[in-house]
Formats: sequence, structure tokens, C-alpha cells
Amino acid sequence: IKIEMLYLNHEETRNSMTWEMGQEFYNYIQTLKNRDPLPRCLIISGRNNVFSSGGNLSFLKSFHEKTFEENRKDMFTFYNFFLSVRTLPFPVVAAVNGHAIGAALSLAFACDLRVFSMESKYSFNFVKLGIHPGMGSSYLVKELFGLDRANYLLMLGEILTGQEAFRMGLCHDVVPFDDVIRRATELAINLSESGPLALRLLKKNSSNYEELQAALRKEADAQAQNFLSQDFIESLKAIEEKRKAIFRDL
Repeated sequence: IKIEMLYLNHEETRNSMTWEMGQEFYNYIQTLKNRDPLPRCLIISGRNNVFSSGGNLSFLKSFHEKTFEENRKDMFTFYNFFLSVRTLPFPVVAAVNGHAIGAALSLAFACDLRVFSMESKYSFNFVKLGIHPGMGSSYLVKELFGLDRANYLLMLGEILTGQEAFRMGLCHDVVPFDDVIRRATELAINLSESGPLALRLLKKNSSNYEELQAALRKEADAQAQNFLSQDFIESLKAIEEKRKAIFRDL
């Protein structure tokens, strides 16, 4: 029984999600879809004691120098690099063995099952950066947990521990950091022992690709507006200066 492993791995940036990583991620997903026979399950995890720190700061800065149309097109493409994981016909388990912030947490929610680390931190911090939530989070969180929970997670952008995330039902199990991949592998083996065609048909019938794509276009449009704002630049300066951002609605 074939179980595939995919690691986010860029030590210098704490596995932040860049354009280059997105392209490699997308290409790998396409190769898995064309395997014969297909894998029974994919596990996605992170190297360097972190799942992913989310959006890369230098990458984010570059958006302020582009036009609205360029940003809208680029963000839609960028989202689909990583959310291509939703097009896999077999189950995907996120072994979130470390912090997962912003777009990285969205990637975890795009997977079918999630195991979190007790000691790690999880947050949708988009609004803290002065930007609309992206990477499908405005759709995925509402799809999984309903509007009320989505408002709490996306509007407040609070940092949660693994234990808090588990109590809120955001993951299917929470274990010590060193046990995350082991527990995810147990789930993958369990999945692999079920009928592969039945699981493939279940994934196909329970997903709505068109709705997700429509949500991504709305996110790309909103973020393209945010990237040109002074509040966005203020958020980046605040990160560099290790202080709280002061937003002025400009």
C-alpha cells in the first residue's frame, strides 16, 4: 500500500510559502495525480520544526509595487498552486508538526484530515496584516465549521495552541510535537485499508471545485486592493520593527 510524503522545506524562511515553493508543490501534485497505480494517501508535513510560517515577507512586499490587475492575477494563480491539493482523488492528511500561520493554516484546512502539535501555534493572521483572508480560507473555514466559527477565526486572527484548536474541533487529533507524523501515518494507514475507489468517489462527491474557485477570485480581488493601501505597508513596517501596527484606514 503506497502512502506518499510531502514536506514543506525551506529552512531560511521557516518554510514560508513563496512563488517558487508553490510551483514545485503544484508540479508534485500533478505527478501524483498521474501515478499508476494511484497512491492510497498523501501526508503533508514540514521540516525545520515548523509546518509553515505562511506568507513570505519579501514576497508580500513585492505586491505593493505591482498594479491591481497584476496582483489579482498573481494571487489567484498562487492560491491554486497550493490548493491543487484539493484536486487529488485520494485522501490527504496534514501532519501539522509546528506553527501554521495564515496561508499555511489554510493549506492544512484544504486537507481531508489534520493532526496538530500540542506545543505549536495556529492562526489566521490576515487581518492583522491589513489584508483580506486568502488561500481559500474565507471559503474553507466556513465550509468546514460554519459562518460563526469562521467569523471568530478570521476576523479576530487570534493565536491558538494545538490544544485550543482541538477543543474547537479544528483538527482531528492533537499530540506532542514528536508524535505528529506517527499519528498522521496511523490515520493514513487506516485510510489505505478502506476501498480506494469508494474513497475516491466520496472525495469527488463531497467537494465543490466551482465554489472554491469563485471564492478564490473574490479573495484575489480583495487582496489586490489591500496590497495598494497604506495600511498594508504599515503592517509590514510593524513586523520589521517588532511592534503593533497602527491602521488608519488609508
